[in-house]
Amino acid sequence: MKAQVKTDQSRALSPQQQSISIISALTAAGDIENLSTQLNAGLDAGLTIEETKEILVQLYAYCGFPRSLNAITTLMNVVEKRKASGINDKQGKSANPNNNPSDKYDQGRKVLEILTKTPQTKPAPGFGEFAPRIDAFLKEHLFADIFESDVLSFQQREIVTISALTAMQGVVSQLQAHVKMGMNTGITENQLAAIADLIEKHVSKTQANTLRTIVSKPLTPVIEKDMMVRISEIEIVPEFLAEYNAILKEESSASVEKEPGVIAIFPMSAKEQPNQIRIVEIYADSAAYQSHLKTPHFQHYKTNTLKMVKSLKLVDMHSLDPETMSEIFKKLK
Repeated sequence: MKAQVKTDQSRALSPQQQSISIISALTAAGDIENLSTQLNAGLDAGLTIEETKEILVQLYAYCGFPRSLNAITTLMNVVEKRKASGINDKQGKSANPNNNPSDKYDQGRKVLEILTKTPQTKPAPGFGEFAPRIDAFLKEHLFADIFESDVLSFQQREIVTISALTAMQGVVSQLQAHVKMGMNTGITENQLAAIADLIEKHVSKTQANTLRTIVSKPLTPVIEKDMMVRISEIEIVPEFLAEYNAILKEESSASVEKEPGVIAIFPMSAKEQPNQIRIVEIYADSAAYQSHLKTPHFQHYKTNTLKMVKSLKLVDMHSLDPETMSEIFKKLK
């Protein structure tokens, strides 16, 4: 049922809108590896090269130059590889520099009035009075130079912004403001719910829930009811300890890096008895654990350490405080 609901919601966004959302979220999250795949998907869905560039240019105003530039470099590489493979993507209309008026602040203020449907005073109350330069940058550059470019529509730009802000921590007030602006451009609640589903799939459930909270949609539980927590108690034959530790380190690292369902594999050894190994294992659910058992890195670990293990005990655990489980790793900066 949940899968059907999410499928129906995803249809609220066109393939191009879905790509805009995913590309924006991954750029904001700094996930360059998966961004490369999604840039290819976006171009396949019909986004032009210039439209895709404009998404990444706009994002510098929300997630900073480093992530925007990294994403633009990734797009350059993707376009070059596609061209080398005989794929000729549409270049599209390029952004023209804003040669308008003498008063770009007023131009940006009028754009913001369209988006907010609210009169915008000069300077903006609060932060604009306290820091006039940031108010000027916001109006003259973001809303005049960037938003005024018609490479993307206002609605597309709000999909970019909402998706990026949803993927980022600590920007709820800005997200709330842009959700209102997005709805003023015609973005529907179903489309916002679809964006949240995309963020859940490509970034995290926690970040997706920030958008769901704002639009009063049901939250997705971060902790699944059948989440697995296990402590493996292992005694290693001393002469194999160094070799075992090297294989274990490689396997645990690969599991966390490559498997979305592996939340943690945390190996430790007893200080006084280093051949006594304890591994805290956390899997999103039982299906994630079963999938883990079939991976090449686990099979390599299992077959190559069999002779090294003197004893093995698997202790499945029950969480006494599941509500706090999602906070467990946040303090590890």
